[in-house]
Amino acid sequence: MSGIYIHIPFCKKACQYCDFHFSTSLHGMPELVGAIRQEVLLQQGYLTGKVDTIYFGGGTPSLLSGNELQRILKQLRETFQVPADAEITLEANPDDITIQKAREWKLCGINRLSIGIQSFFEEDLRWMNRAHTAEQALLCIETVQEAGFDNFTIDLIYGTPFLTDEQWKENVDRAISSGVPHLSCYALTVEPKTALAKMIAAKTVANVDPDKQARHFSLLMQWLADAGFEQYEISNFARPGWRSKHNSAYWQGMHYLGLGPSAHSFNGKSRQWNIANNALYIKSIEHGTVPYELETLTGMQQLNEYIMTGLRTIEGISLEKVAIQWGNPASENISLAAKKYLSEGYVISDNDCLRLSDTGKFLADGIASALFSV
Repeated sequence: MSGIYIHIPFCKKACQYCDFHFSTSLHGMPELVGAIRQEVLLQQGYLTGKVDTIYFGGGTPSLLSGNELQRILKQLRETFQVPADAEITLEANPDDITIQKAREWKLCGINRLSIGIQSFFEEDLRWMNRAHTAEQALLCIETVQEAGFDNFTIDLIYGTPFLTDEQWKENVDRAISSGVPHLSCYALTVEPKTALAKMIAAKTVANVDPDKQARHFSLLMQWLADAGFEQYEISNFARPGWRSKHNSAYWQGMHYLGLGPSAHSFNGKSRQWNIANNALYIKSIEHGTVPYELETLTGMQQLNEYIMTGLRTIEGISLEKVAIQWGNPASENISLAAKKYLSEGYVISDNDCLRLSDTGKFLADGIASALFSV
């Protein structure tokens, strides 16, 4: 199983917290689509076998026209083995979603949507500098359902300075009552060089409150468990049978190819990432060269990546797999390092697998780091 990620680096507005590569100038979108199609041909040897998932991310891929999406997908299908039942996801913003566009996406072959709602409260959306309104956040879910999408997810952000516990519950309740089969929920993170980081440094807005974020996360786990959702990864919740296949493949260490400016690729032994500059990316592709940097991973780095990603999932990390792939000493070292967290109840041992308890999920990064091979 392998996947393809396509980065569409355009947005109508810059969200205060975002540190992804994007441009608010929509100039050059047709040229970028052409360059991505050309990169498909230049990178056709990167993956072998079937491509089971395709994911349009960004940026805001819902800014593309149906024809532009169709052209990219046509090139992918002509170049790679893409089965008819492949999961094909499009990230979409609520203000881009109309019944006509949603039906166009279906006709293109898009069968899953990831909707960046973030909040159902107008004041939150204005503070985040989102392009959509609270009304659009509510209406877009009905629209995609009317267009025939039953497989879709929405993003929500918690732990923002002005979001109360009651408002957080209302956001989650609205998502559940809408019939959404999947939710991705993230704590607000202050990334360097973002507008949010500058506002906090200038003391024009309060910094994030870690205690509030922890409380919101704890409430979230409780509410969604009560509603029948499975927390199959720390930030991702799905009703039975509605997990994201594409993101699950990331966490399982499957190979994937990234197309477009700043997109990352992984083949198990090395990681590479394209230049984060639209004009230079297009120019290089036009000259027949993919502009990327490459990092070859040592065996230890591969093991540590498995620990970091696997520990975030409901399945956890398999000590048997570690022993087979990296040797018995590596498996024994992890077992030894995990004893402290097992005794404290942060880690659970189940059928030779280590996974985080609900309390351990609050300390995921620290626990993973403690289990790393040095």
